[in-house]
Order: sequence, then C-alpha cells, then structure tokens
Amino acid sequence: MKPTRAETMRRRGAGFTLIEILVALAIVALALGAVVAETGHYIAAMARMQDRTLAHWIAVDRVTEAQLAGAWPSTGNTDGSVEFSGREWLWTLRVSETPNDDMRRLDVEVRAATDEEDIVATAIGYLRRPDA
Repeated sequence: MKPTRAETMRRRGAGFTLIEILVALAIVALALGAVVAETGHYIAAMARMQDRTLAHWIAVDRVTEAQLAGAWPSTGNTDGSVEFSGREWLWTLRVSETPNDDMRRLDVEVRAATDEEDIVATAIGYLRRPDA
C-alpha cells in the first residue's frame, strides 16, 4: 500500500532542516568560543598569580637576609639576581633612613628577568641598629 500524502509530509517533518542544523552549530560554536576565551583568561590570571607569589617570596627573603645579617647597612640601592623556581629574577634593595636614627627602612622590588620594567612584587621591612 502506497503511503498517503499526509503520511509522507509527517515523515519529512520528523527531522531537522539544514537551516536548523546550521543555526544550532553556530550557537554551539559561539558558546565554545566563549568557553575557550574564558579558559585562556583564567590560565593567564593563574600564571600571573604564581609569578606574584614567587616574587613576593624573593622580596621577603631579601628583607629577612638583611635583618639576619646583623650588620648596619649604609643607605642606598643594591641590585642583584636570583634563580628561583627555575627562573631568573632581578631584585633591588633600597635602604633609607627613618626619623628614628636607630632604624633603617628596607624596600625591595622584584622583577622577572624577562621583563625588567614590570615590578612583580615589593616588600618593606625595618632594621634596628645592632648596637642600639
């Protein structure tokens, strides 16, 4: 028995048209593009946070080393570099006077060796005169 015209039309209407499929694929492509972009932002933010954490540890280490040295540093700047976590870091220690003659202020700035312009972390500490 030959299907009627209504049965044939019902069978054709059961699937998706090419335009519907293309619209669905466009929506999925836009959504996946947004997910990929956000994932990239998240990874970049996590890498920056890791850099800031490592640089902060280096800065605090420099302040602690100066405090444990037991010496009375003269005012001025000292520059150096350190390899930490498989990377090269540059630091600057600035020793300055304070209103109290028996105290010195220590300011440390840390930069990645690959980008010497960008200060990644800073730390401030104070040093008491050893004989005071």
